[in-house]
Order: sequence, then structure tokens, then C-alpha cells
Amino acid sequence: MYSVNVPVPGRVRTLANGLYPDLVSFEHVREEHSCLLKRLGEADHVAQLQHRAHRALEGTPAVEARITGIEYFAEPPLGSAPVVYFAVESPGLESIHANLAETFDPVDDLEGDDYVPHVTLARGGDLETAKRLAGREIEPIRWTVSELEFWDGTEKLSVSRVTLE
Repeated sequence: MYSVNVPVPGRVRTLANGLYPDLVSFEHVREEHSCLLKRLGEADHVAQLQHRAHRALEGTPAVEARITGIEYFAEPPLGSAPVVYFAVESPGLESIHANLAETFDPVDDLEGDDYVPHVTLARGGDLETAKRLAGREIEPIRWTVSELEFWDGTEKLSVSRVTLE
């Protein structure tokens, strides 16, 4: 699965790493952190898929984003529940997502109108632990998103980056 992801600043990764002792009881704890912006699907011709994504992003300006707190999805449409995450507030990222959803079909129940910008921390744990984490206060983190990553989910690596203007 290929996607366009938003890299997060080191401050977000540091905050996530500090929460690790409270996340260790979950089935899956993310070690790498980013914000999934749009799934692009599988590709027979990766270069062609990458080219379409880059073209769709041409002329896109840099946008502001902010981690506003810890939240959870009690019943996510895919995968194990609950999902604990950093909530990302960014009308700009939502706009870029909508633009990409015009080029690449949105995944039902996850994208389009259902898209929620977030940075996953862990999934598949106890709901009460998720609720307790969501009640925790954190210092908001604000940053400028000046580039996006074209991500290869199979190999778990960034294939290229797109600079936002």
C-alpha cells in the first residue's frame, strides 16, 4: 500500500516516546510516527502512481498543523481497537486530503468526509487505558508542514518527498 504521509517534527516523536510506558500494554505500539494524509493504493507501476501524486500536489502551499491532545477511536473501521492517537488540527491538511481524494478514490469509512488527521500511537489495548490516556493534558505542538512523503507501506520507507511551496 502506498500513501502520502505528513512527517512530524522531533518534538512529536519525543512526546510519543515519553508515553511509551503507558502504551506498552497495547498489542501494537508505533515506533515510527507520521500523519497519514491519503492512501493511494497498490501499484503495478510505482513510478506512475508516484508521478500522479506529485502532480496532484503541484503548487500546494505549506500549511500549519497542531497536535492538540490525545484521543482514541473506540471502534475503528479497520484493525484492532481501540486506537490511541495524537489529534492533529489542520484545515490545510484537510484541504490537501480533499484534493488528493479527487485524484485517488477515498477509502470508505476512513477518508473523504470521514478523514480525521491524527498520529497513531498504539492500537489493540484496553478501552479504559485509552480513555485514561485521552484525559491526559499535553502541551500543544505547532509546526509548519513544508513537505510530504510518498510512502511505501510494504517496505515501510519513504520513497520520495514533495516540497510544499
